[in-house]
Amino acid sequence: MLGLTLRETSAALREGRVSATELCQRCLTCIKESSVLNAYITVREAGALQEAEAADKRLKRGQALGPLDGISVAVKDNFSTAGIETTCASKMLKGYIPPYTATVVQKLLDQGAVLLGKTNLDEFAMGSGSTDSIFGPVRNPWSYSQQYREKNAQTGHINDEGSDWVIAGGSSGGSAAAVSAFTCFAALGSDTGGSTRNPAAHCGIVGLKPTYGLLSRHGLIPLVNSMDVPGILTRYVDDAAILLGVLAGHDPKDSTTVQEPFQPFTLPSSIDVSKLCVGIPQEYHAPGLSRETVAIWTKAADLLENAGAKVVKVSLPHTRYSIVCYHVLCAAEVASNMARFDGLQYGHRCDVDSSTEAMYAATRREGFNDVVRGRILSGTFFLLKENYERYFLKAQKVRRLIAEDFVKVFRSGVDILLTPTTLGDAAQFREFIREDNRTRSAQEDIFTQSANMAGLPAVTVPAALSARGLPLGLQFIGRAFCEQQLLTVAKWLERQVNFPVLQWQGVIDREHPDLQRNKLASGP
Repeated sequence: MLGLTLRETSAALREGRVSATELCQRCLTCIKESSVLNAYITVREAGALQEAEAADKRLKRGQALGPLDGISVAVKDNFSTAGIETTCASKMLKGYIPPYTATVVQKLLDQGAVLLGKTNLDEFAMGSGSTDSIFGPVRNPWSYSQQYREKNAQTGHINDEGSDWVIAGGSSGGSAAAVSAFTCFAALGSDTGGSTRNPAAHCGIVGLKPTYGLLSRHGLIPLVNSMDVPGILTRYVDDAAILLGVLAGHDPKDSTTVQEPFQPFTLPSSIDVSKLCVGIPQEYHAPGLSRETVAIWTKAADLLENAGAKVVKVSLPHTRYSIVCYHVLCAAEVASNMARFDGLQYGHRCDVDSSTEAMYAATRREGFNDVVRGRILSGTFFLLKENYERYFLKAQKVRRLIAEDFVKVFRSGVDILLTPTTLGDAAQFREFIREDNRTRSAQEDIFTQSANMAGLPAVTVPAALSARGLPLGLQFIGRAFCEQQLLTVAKWLERQVNFPVLQWQGVIDREHPDLQRNKLASGP
């Protein structure tokens, strides 16, 4: 039942073949059994069961609130949730309970969705591995799959110390792992430079970054205001379309949301791609791109061409400057946004009381990790009066050129772009942490951050397994506010590749019995 699509599950709930309470209990059991993944920070066992019972009463009366009524979901722990601790995986906000709920989370609840809990992430969403959290790193469910274990056993790469597990990607790694491991049907992430698509690709699921302004950012604790977008993580493209229909639309609490009403859509069952023009950006043949990724990228282009689509090479000439431009702008906005965490109003406060300035400095030193402090320092440097034009203003101009590259390509007749999502499959944790956070982020965000700077929609679809038995994803980038076309093409590819199902039940129990921990909390 946990592997069904949202539409199938919703039908089963309405027809009484399963109850929302049963689904919720199964998900909670799965969370408990997969706690080695460290996907969740907070699990709302009591609160989730109460919501499931309420959904059952509505369903019995035939008064379902919508397609998500009774469906179990999870939310990244940088979305504010009234009455539920929201930490951003940082000591700075540990114990913080917001007085309000983020708009996108409230929309899920208004539809009757059952909120299982809050998922793990890189501290304040700064990272690409979900390894920099005060609650510890997130483990990729595919680390414990039959596919990965068998492939590595053949090469002798499996060891007895349990250190061969791979990262989930980031910064929404907890949400991606939660969906991939069947602990929930869908999850919310955030996407500033690829933080939804990167972990989705590594965990073998669908990750959608909508057009900037289509979903409300109200209640999403900001990283980079001009690029942040709530992201959607599901196991199927159709499910992403359903969630988009629930979440999209104008929000008077967020002035950056579009005014025009959003019309939810259903993806067609029969898809014809013969009239499409698909662009292949030549600049995305980047250094470090694995041969396997190139192979599946080429195969997908061939599949589209064989189905009648026109596949053409295109140029996005300013791509080579995008990652540097992104990091300058990201650090600058981070420095501004992090100023609110001062220990005076909410969150962590140190014991230093010699002066307000001393308390402020000590609180931030204790509350933020090295990654966050480093970005604050970099951003402050870029925003200094003597550096503003040289760095920040120049980066803004380059950002405009990057956005114009996409505009020119789409105006030339190209409907959609096909690119890799990541350079390769997920790295082992012990290899990943040999590089610093900034270096890893530059490597992992190379194909994803330009869509954020241009405000365009993008989706990653699992396309194949690598030679190591780990997922590889491909990304489609579409025209602004053309999510229907984007997801239709993504669904077509999803059908063509027939990505294998994660096979992992019992693997953790056999290989890591000492790591089983019950994280279920009696949260609200």
